[in-house]
Amino acid sequence: MSSDSFYKNSAILTLSNFITGFIGFAFSIVLSKKLGAEGLGLYGLIMPVYSLLICLTADGLITAVSKVCAVYNSKKDYRNLHRTVKTIVCFMGLWSIAVAALVFINASNISTFFIKDIRAANAIKIICPALVFIPFSAIFKGIFYGFEKFTIPASIDILEKGIRITILLSTIFLLSLNNVKGTVTAAYFALAVGEAISLLMLLTAYKLFFKKLVPVKTKVKNPLQLLFDILVISTPLCLNGFLSSILNTASTLILPRRLISTGISYDNALELIGKFLGMSLTTVNLPFIIVGSMMTVLIPDMSLSISKKDLWSTERRISQVLKISFLVGLGTLIISLCIPQKLGMLFYSRNDLGDMIKIAGICSFMSYASSASFGILNALGKQNINLRNSLIVSVEGLVLVFILTGIPELNIYGYGVSIVLTSITGLIINLYEIRKYCEIHLSIKSSLVFAIIGIIGYVTIKIASTIIPDTFIVFDVFISTILCFVAIFYLSKIYNQISIN
Repeated sequence: MSSDSFYKNSAILTLSNFITGFIGFAFSIVLSKKLGAEGLGLYGLIMPVYSLLICLTADGLITAVSKVCAVYNSKKDYRNLHRTVKTIVCFMGLWSIAVAALVFINASNISTFFIKDIRAANAIKIICPALVFIPFSAIFKGIFYGFEKFTIPASIDILEKGIRITILLSTIFLLSLNNVKGTVTAAYFALAVGEAISLLMLLTAYKLFFKKLVPVKTKVKNPLQLLFDILVISTPLCLNGFLSSILNTASTLILPRRLISTGISYDNALELIGKFLGMSLTTVNLPFIIVGSMMTVLIPDMSLSISKKDLWSTERRISQVLKISFLVGLGTLIISLCIPQKLGMLFYSRNDLGDMIKIAGICSFMSYASSASFGILNALGKQNINLRNSLIVSVEGLVLVFILTGIPELNIYGYGVSIVLTSITGLIINLYEIRKYCEIHLSIKSSLVFAIIGIIGYVTIKIASTIIPDTFIVFDVFISTILCFVAIFYLSKIYNQISIN
């Protein structure tokens, strides 16, 4: 995969993911208005449990399938590719159905003993079918990513997100839902139906796409060997995601208890969680789409570079990804510090999110680069190291959340401080491991240049926000955001050209 195709594919995936991201963001805004802060808090408590279950059934599949598929595609070995798909579909079908059945049977116990809110029981039952749909979708997405056909799954994601909002609004309207329990259940019902539709579209696209492929004559591998080729990559990632998710879920589920210990009522604790996790962090995480898109393209890209033993291309790609992730985080930080009140009013019609968005912006500044470093370790095939580092960060996060959110002066902001500290830890230990494989040049000069670029970006957005009247809040936020990112990336490009010359 050439440098041009890497940026082209990243750009295509970023654009499509921005569309899905905005639709998903619109979904969160609809949720906030339909559920309220308390309902959004309950929705946010269920989501880590759902994510944990997804890790158990689907984590690592996209990465494993895309890496194996990229190699098969380079050899035009489509016979073994198709046999691999059939084998992994059968295996994951049995596994995911077993997990979904156990979760359905124990939905009430999960709600009572883990989430500590029985109103979550119906929502947990509703999401069980999605635990079966998502692994299959991950397999087909991995195939398209391995073939560099990023627009196919991206287009399907766009359709699915739009359908999800329609289903949510229709369900709430038709059933006249006006309580937290009913609306939260409806939200997860929309999610499950959306995943089913997404799977059907991906399966159809795969069948149409595979008919066009002309295989070469190759030795057919044993199904157990084909399954092993996938599981040897996906299992460490699945274990990584599952164990990390257990700790992250525990961090989220102890939040209400720790906030209550500071003298806050349960309803107010849910409201704080809804405003910080469901609104503020959701707002500042929107630009992460850029970083996430690069991570998706990076895996098959670096798999080919490593298989060819092209160390120079690998080092260059790692430096590029880290730098872009840092710049995206820097731009997000500046925007969240300059216009937090306007962001809160624009997206949620609330004037009490300013401080939370500022803290969330600081979180994003560190977490973007940290997340990219975990993605790089995956692309390098260092799954065991990734597992170890993820567990270190997750344990640290659990301890910090327990301690910091129990301090009355910090309460929910303690969660933000824990994200900052764990992101710093993750970035440091990951860079230490990455530098064992390839050189990463860090200098005081570069740090000063990026600091100056950040200051110029800050001044740019301040001037734009001051000139544009507050009555044009949509235009204000849009123009200020565009100018900030353009200034940062343009100045960075100029610095790179000067450094090369």
